[in-house]
Amino acid sequence: MKILVCTENYLMDGLKRATTVVANELANRVEVNYYTLADIKPYFDLNAPLIVAKHPIDSGGKSFRGEKPLQKFKQQIRDLATVLAEGDYDVALFTAGLLTSFTPEIKRRVPDVRVITWMHNNADTYLNNYYAQMKKEFCSGLRAADLVVTLTEHDLKGFKQFNAQTIKIHNPLTLKSAGKANLENHVINFTGRIDIQQKGIDLLLELAKDLPDNWMLSIAGGGKPDDMEKFKELIQKHDVADKIIYRGHLNNRELTENYQNSSIFVMTSRWEGLPLVIGEAMSYGLPVVSMYNTGAEEYLANGKYGVLLSNHCLPDFYQAIKPLLDSVEERQKYAKLSLKRARDFELKKITNQWLRLLKGMQRPHKGGQQLAQ
Repeated sequence: MKILVCTENYLMDGLKRATTVVANELANRVEVNYYTLADIKPYFDLNAPLIVAKHPIDSGGKSFRGEKPLQKFKQQIRDLATVLAEGDYDVALFTAGLLTSFTPEIKRRVPDVRVITWMHNNADTYLNNYYAQMKKEFCSGLRAADLVVTLTEHDLKGFKQFNAQTIKIHNPLTLKSAGKANLENHVINFTGRIDIQQKGIDLLLELAKDLPDNWMLSIAGGGKPDDMEKFKELIQKHDVADKIIYRGHLNNRELTENYQNSSIFVMTSRWEGLPLVIGEAMSYGLPVVSMYNTGAEEYLANGKYGVLLSNHCLPDFYQAIKPLLDSVEERQKYAKLSLKRARDFELKKITNQWLRLLKGMQRPHKGGQQLAQ
């Protein structure tokens, strides 16, 4: 079994973090190579060889969300097909939209390779926002794939309309838990990218002004310059500098300490795939309160394992948090639910699901692949 795991780059974001955690673990059991379209040093440790495209794209690290991908990346598609054929790979694992759009042409050039497209974000967001300009090519790629992997029930239904061979596999926990949260501390935890629109940072900072005097909001994560400037403006607008502990980017050790020193985790995102930070918070026994998004809905099982709003209404959100602010016993109740749910996302369990899936896609008689012209 030989697998090529393909992304645009291996810079820091949730998609690449989940991809590398799973692929690094798979590399202990099957032959894995990584492939990148951009010649940029990976942020993550890779436990398998990395192949850089012969003609790398110059994207500045940004994901492609434009139009006419098959014309703009004609050379890169040829390069990838050559690597797949000469490397005699069983499976090509394509993440997100640009690589998914390559699928029909890759299947034409290397007919024997099995292509899995791995959808890390919300179906509506991919189809109508991120890849709206290349929707035709993206949808064609979904249809041509041998298998589409999604993260949530919502996205399983959304992507299955394009390909009947669509399944759900959760992303695993990517931060190893090292102790439980101190539920006595009056600290609310938000961990995530400073992306004003997607992550609802505007809602989060407005919430901060209504917190009791003895509670603080800890915010961990960085963002693009424009978002960081808007972040500072919103802090000033709502006059909440004295309510916020801004921690910036944190490494794994610092993230652990941050979770341990908090007693409630909140999410204000307007949309998500399967947000890793909820799983991390749950693994430390943090109660979770989230505004509605399909990723939080999946983690919390529609409210079974945490508090899930049906909207993005700030007064409703504050009322949902208030019982946990007022009672450590209430926090302890939800902490137990978080720890129970976190077990469903353990790396070993998720890896075994991937191994069973990949075993069924191995070519029975390998002997080199022919590259169609």
